Amino acid sequence: MTLVDTNVLLDVFTRDANWWRWSMMNLEGAARRGPLLINDIIYAETSIRFPDPTEFDAVLDDMGVAVAPFARLVPYVAGKAFANYRNSGGSRDRVLPDFFIGAHAEVERLPLLTRDPRRYRAYFPSVTLIAPEQSDD
Repeated sequence: MTLVDTNVLLDVFTRDANWWRWSMMNLEGAARRGPLLINDIIYAETSIRFPDPTEFDAVLDDMGVAVAPFARLVPYVAGKAFANYRNSGGSRDRVLPDFFIGAHAEVERLPLLTRDPRRYRAYFPSVTLIAPEQSDD
């Protein structure tokens, strides 16, 4: 199983000129290794690209992406990581989504497919990341 970050799905849906190829290749690779998952946070961030939820759900189904609820422990871990972020000088205008995603991957021991690993590496070091090496500069 692999948790797929919002940015990877958006790269695919928008055919991003810089990232579409990388995201497709890694999404397909993850699908060969097992189920693809997103959570409600990723669903909310990604669904805005679609006119209605039925269409979005159909696209996810066609891609073999399931929406997995997260365990009760996830919001707790996300809150603690966010507090560490704030205590180390993180800006107030940054909201929690990445912390929920990272906590979900950590608690459920899921690899995370993302092209923006910087925050995940810093606050969820035990999470296995599938990410481009150069993107965390």
